Amino acid sequence: MVETEPKKKGWGVPWLWVLMSLVAVFVAMAVSSKTSTRISLSGAIDRACQCARGAPKFSGMVEDCCCDYETVDHLNEEVLNPSLQELVKTPFFRYFKVKLWCDCPFWPDDGMCRLRDCSVCECPESEFPESFKKPHAFSMNDLVCQEGKPQAAVDRTLDSKVFRGWTEIDNPWTNDDETDNDEMTYVNLQLNPERYTGYSGASARRIWDAVYSENCPKYPSQELCQEEKILYKLISGLHSSISVHIAAEYLLDETSNLWGQNLTLVYDRVLKYPDRVSNLYFTFLFVLRAVTKAADYLEQAEYDTGNHYEDLKTQSLIKQVLHNPKLQAACPIPFDEANLWRGQSGPELKLQIQQQFRNISALMDCIGCEKCRLWGKLQVLGLGTALKILFSVDGQENSSQTLQLQRNEVIALMNLLNRLSESVKFVREVGPAADSVMEGHVSAHKTLINAWKKIWSFVSKT
Repeated sequence: MVETEPKKKGWGVPWLWVLMSLVAVFVAMAVSSKTSTRISLSGAIDRACQCARGAPKFSGMVEDCCCDYETVDHLNEEVLNPSLQELVKTPFFRYFKVKLWCDCPFWPDDGMCRLRDCSVCECPESEFPESFKKPHAFSMNDLVCQEGKPQAAVDRTLDSKVFRGWTEIDNPWTNDDETDNDEMTYVNLQLNPERYTGYSGASARRIWDAVYSENCPKYPSQELCQEEKILYKLISGLHSSISVHIAAEYLLDETSNLWGQNLTLVYDRVLKYPDRVSNLYFTFLFVLRAVTKAADYLEQAEYDTGNHYEDLKTQSLIKQVLHNPKLQAACPIPFDEANLWRGQSGPELKLQIQQQFRNISALMDCIGCEKCRLWGKLQVLGLGTALKILFSVDGQENSSQTLQLQRNEVIALMNLLNRLSESVKFVREVGPAADSVMEGHVSAHKTLINAWKKIWSFVSKT
């Protein structure tokens, strides 16, 4: 007679159930993780959390500014963003003069072409104004890539002629010599949008680490004065804006060239940190204050590209931004710079912070992605121009010192304001819904963890 094994008969069913449960948990976790990414990337936000759309997360006054979040969102959506979107498309503000290939002054160039198709595509000559059609040919050897995908390469214009009617003067807040036209090239910003380029990893982290650790004072700190806090907030706000634009136009699938929103990225880098959102709004209002302070200068400036209709349109759009009655009534002074640089140490402190910002400007030459370098240089020059307007010239106290801006500074300033405006708009529109989606993913993972704990408890008892 064969001896039976009763233990195995009673053991098989529970352990089979445990095994199946474990498989189910792991599959659910994998699906949840994959779904989390796909939901955030493909814009399924439109199918979920509709009730969260438009619900403001931030309220009250923007720190260190003279406007509240609700007013900023309203003015940006109704007044500023539509005009700025049209303005940056005009021939005058579409082209930016930049020196893209400079040696990094801080460490050896470690750029490497790790992805395919790094060439720069030149634009057709018929696109440009007559004043821009002085060709300068590049050889194929000049089309060098450091760390780029096709979307990281810069589409260049081909002209070395400077606009008429603008003074060539160096900006004391930035590292590049704006009066040096050697190796400069014009770039059509509309053909080179700020978005995901694939630039990441140690090289990208080293740029931001150097910006924050070596040049930008840490914040918050009891030892920092107001001026040093402002420098940190400006850089943090710019960093947040750049992260928003990467997430807003993200390459979801390289094979099919599918682009869309990466809500996981914008949540992880910006939205889950209230200070980063606050600093974004602060930087927007700071630059807006510089633009409104220079209103007389900007209104009288020449925006001549040889296209009479487009030039008149540019002047009209400039006036809409500078003199909109709703903006003047709701937020006449977005940021009040009057109380800065006071006391005996004021001039010395300003020179110190000016040098720190120049170092940040120089770091843009260390970016290992051509298109990222383009937008880094443009936005840092725009921020440097805002600092120049607010802190280098004060008509009330020193009437002998008049504001002088060069054409490239104005182009950078207005494009930066538009970039910040777009970021504020994106945060306002998708922020609450992105928060809800991400909180749902966290809840789903907690449920899976609880299921795992129950299974483990069962296993321990058997």
